[in-house]
Amino acid sequence: MRAAVLHEIGQDKLDVLDDVEAVGFGPGKVKIRVRATGLCHSDVSAMSGVLPQPAPFIPGHEGAGEILDVGDGVTSLTQGDRVLMCWLPACGVCPACKRGQSQLCLAGFMNAGTPNFKRPAGDVFGFAGTGTFAEEVVVDAGCAVPIPDDVPYDIAALIGCGVTTGLGAAINTAKVEAGSSVAVIGCGGVGISTIQGARVQGAAQIVAVDPVASRREAALRFGATEAIPPDELADAKQRITGGEGFDYVFEVVGKSATARTAYETTRRGGTLCIVGAGAMDDFLQLNMFELFFDEKRILPSMYGGGDVLRSYERAIALWRAGRVDLESLITHRVQLAEINEALTQMRTGEALRTCIEI
Repeated sequence: MRAAVLHEIGQDKLDVLDDVEAVGFGPGKVKIRVRATGLCHSDVSAMSGVLPQPAPFIPGHEGAGEILDVGDGVTSLTQGDRVLMCWLPACGVCPACKRGQSQLCLAGFMNAGTPNFKRPAGDVFGFAGTGTFAEEVVVDAGCAVPIPDDVPYDIAALIGCGVTTGLGAAINTAKVEAGSSVAVIGCGGVGISTIQGARVQGAAQIVAVDPVASRREAALRFGATEAIPPDELADAKQRITGGEGFDYVFEVVGKSATARTAYETTRRGGTLCIVGAGAMDDFLQLNMFELFFDEKRILPSMYGGGDVLRSYERAIALWRAGRVDLESLITHRVQLAEINEALTQMRTGEALRTCIEI
């Protein structure tokens, strides 16, 4: 089959090859034909080395498709089932799962170190244990979550990570209160979903912050009350909150510099929610006095900060009710020339549909 492969960390182009094979099928596994995949910023971060990932590897962890085959012992899925891929499946028995924090289950990370593809030249890893920039993938049965017939594959792919992460940050982690003021720093796919989550929760002011004009324009369509470049954030803080700071600030970039700005933009007693996935050697500096004196809550949000399967169901319910716009997310894009070119080569027939979301 064909797949888009990154041979070495730091390369700026994907190589579309037709000699890739999905491997590892057996008991407890399923084989999925990928019908749609999203490009999340985490894929780009893994390609650049910001996030740890062995290479060579196939990017992609937002995917949806149909079950081609099921291994022995798999009773919850059958051939032909429509599914989305969960890159962080819950084992159900670890302490985190038993506490109801399945997003913190580490079982899924164990799969990330095992190659699930191969070429004549050797083993190939799938990003986050999946690798959806391929026509087929073999994953644990727990990674395949059935989706209703009315949910298109491209919508389901986005729910698999970006939508769930953004909505969950506002709803599960920060628990945005109605009538509150919100700032969202970083308005890619996850940031836009965070904006929609804040809107669903009833925030009165939602300020979108991004250096890219097209993203600011998109943020307004998705529910932001205003959208500004970063150099206008201090003025917005003064104008909207009287200089006190926003009730909730979401950092959706994954950089210590923007996290520090987000902290300073949060009011005393307010909530800073860290959504962006950053590098292990990028440190956020806070002094002990401000931590004590400001009493700001600093809440990291991993995969939406709640039960993943429940979060999928909620996203679908909100989409059906017209409370969140997921169709428009598919066209909310940035131009990544090399990746776009590689993925375009893979769009043949019904083998693979690609939606670029970052």
